[in-house]
Amino acid sequence: MMKYDVVVIGGGPAGLAAALAARETGVKKILIIERDRELGGILNQCIHAGFGLHEFKEELTGPEYAQRFIMQTAQTDIQIMLNTMVLDISPERVITAAGTDGLKTIQAGAVVLAMGCRERTAGAIAVKGYRPAGVYTAGMAQRMMNMEGCRMGREVVIYGSGDIGLIMARRMTLEGAKVKAVVEIMPFSSGLNRNIAQCLEDYGIPLLLSHNISFIHGKNRLEGVTVSQIDSHFNEIEGTQTYYPCDTLLLSVGLIPENELSVKAGVPLDPITNGPMVDSAMQTEIPGIFACGNVLHVHDIVDFVTRESRIAGKHAGLYALGALPDSASVPCMPGKGIRYVMPRKVLTHMPDGVNLFMRVDAIYQNSIVSVKSGNTVLATKRIARMIPSEMINIPLSAEKIRSLTEPITAEVTAQ
Repeated sequence: MMKYDVVVIGGGPAGLAAALAARETGVKKILIIERDRELGGILNQCIHAGFGLHEFKEELTGPEYAQRFIMQTAQTDIQIMLNTMVLDISPERVITAAGTDGLKTIQAGAVVLAMGCRERTAGAIAVKGYRPAGVYTAGMAQRMMNMEGCRMGREVVIYGSGDIGLIMARRMTLEGAKVKAVVEIMPFSSGLNRNIAQCLEDYGIPLLLSHNISFIHGKNRLEGVTVSQIDSHFNEIEGTQTYYPCDTLLLSVGLIPENELSVKAGVPLDPITNGPMVDSAMQTEIPGIFACGNVLHVHDIVDFVTRESRIAGKHAGLYALGALPDSASVPCMPGKGIRYVMPRKVLTHMPDGVNLFMRVDAIYQNSIVSVKSGNTVLATKRIARMIPSEMINIPLSAEKIRSLTEPITAEVTAQ
């Protein structure tokens, strides 16, 4: 059996940042296990700019952002296993993995889960029709275009307004395709406002809110889709059906944290985020197993993934060294207007304080987010416009959390 102090599962932006942070604690043997042929994760196919504004104070493409961490890792003694799939993790942190040179069993002092997320597919949404060629998830189309050099189609409809779908609307347009529409079932987009402006409005691509695709036409090859307007109960409004001829349909209907391994390790999952429940050290309910990045909750900015992953890596390293300090904790819960808050528990002895990440459950204009413990207001933040697709970050200093004994609650209040 191979033995390592810290094993990081996933070599994307979360895994790389966590491994580098673990090394700074002084642990000697660190391993990153990556199932793909190279490090970098999803960033390798994100060739558009917009990354690194928080982390590096400059605008980078996805591969450029990833390469900075890959180069830092290459200058260390952190070991890398590529083309290796983790099959199982036990609660005792015994890892079973299969690679090009066979089956491996690894005992880890601490484990960092950084497997990222995956896309929902056509099977996750109720659309009538056959399953013809020409229907792809937006991320698959992005990889095939940007990494494999394939052209995906000439007349395109995109279902769902997640960030990958918005970015692919622009990408397909730049490659000469005609994007007929982006169809969104909700009354608001699930992507960032900047992507709506830069990827749709700048190219004259219509965004159809409160619409769905009610039928996919074509048996062997996609021929077109029927789009219908829907009411507040998601029922189709009669007489609003419109037929769009197209040869390609991209699905951008949400992301799911990749947590099959977490479940095998006995890690409890949050029913809202579908990711592990963690404390402010990013430790799950299973001692010695930490989680960060999109496997924990889906982020909209990779810079925040890096920040969160450093916390996980640091505390995983301390755990492996037997130096993770004991700390009391208080629950952290969503209140009125908040869909979820991360982390679920706040350790009261965090020298660097804690950053609370949260999402609202609807659109709010000119409102305030308040963070309280009992009757004590810990922080307030006035925001002109809040939407569920944009994450809110509220920091709490070490001084504010040190003496807490009552649960923390975040809520939206009117002006």
